[in-house]
Amino acid sequence: MNESNSRVGLIAMIAAVVAFSLSTPIVKWAATTGVVIAFWRMWMSVGTWWGYVLVTKRPRPDRRAWKLVAPAGLFFGLNISLLFTAVTKTSIAHAEFIATLTPLLVVPAGALVFDERPKWSALRFGLISLVGVTFVLFFGTSGGTATIEGDLIMLLVLCSWTSYLIFTKRARAAGVDTVSFMACMMPLGLITTIPMAIILAGDEIFAMSARGWAVAAALAILTGMVAHGCIAFAQQHLPIATITIMQTGQPALAVLFAFLILDEAVQPLQIVGMALVLVGITAFTRASQRRVPPPTVTNALGTRS
Repeated sequence: MNESNSRVGLIAMIAAVVAFSLSTPIVKWAATTGVVIAFWRMWMSVGTWWGYVLVTKRPRPDRRAWKLVAPAGLFFGLNISLLFTAVTKTSIAHAEFIATLTPLLVVPAGALVFDERPKWSALRFGLISLVGVTFVLFFGTSGGTATIEGDLIMLLVLCSWTSYLIFTKRARAAGVDTVSFMACMMPLGLITTIPMAIILAGDEIFAMSARGWAVAAALAILTGMVAHGCIAFAQQHLPIATITIMQTGQPALAVLFAFLILDEAVQPLQIVGMALVLVGITAFTRASQRRVPPPTVTNALGTRS
């Protein structure tokens, strides 16, 4: 991996983090059922990506690309439906800092699937983050917007996002380019998004407010193209652990945007918890990236081979 590719990958991830940080506050600001926004955002994203493919006259994805991207697309549709539902049922601070625990799942999974060989002793730093999340969850104001239901849904979001990242990395490693990946992933995501919307929202799907339509359209560009496109691009230039560690800045930005857009306040002990989460996840991911050297092999003459 050369330095210029790494630099471009880092720039892509910075753009993705800022875009994602804005997404959850504006979903909540829309005051619309979350899964309905997810439903229409997915349709709009399909239109924007396939419009790009047609306008630029790029080759259409082949059968192999569709097959490789299918698992990532299915998990993404599930993830966005659950995430947009969760953020309307709990505070942005709760949602974002539960999601920050992703590296505790992604880094070990990346080691098992992609042989990135992290240091397993790094797991001890995850305990710091777990303590921090406890502070965030239990020391908010009694009149806040957080609910146990929303927090539990966020645990499902955590699992579906981890699965999405793993299958994305696998498709990208197999040679699926960024545009082909996104052009396949968005329509495949509808396979899980559509039934979720029908089950959870029913007739509300066609009764969205003007603000809801504006948010869905903004998200189709902000996250549907910019953020996810940047992550898919970065997957080819950065280790999965690096991508995950950069996303640790997302919750803090999201809480700031939630304060500015939604006037959601945080308590001093929650700020302490947020700091612990960021410190723990950063230390965990940095330590896990240090590759374990292969064992020394000694032959019958006592020399190293």
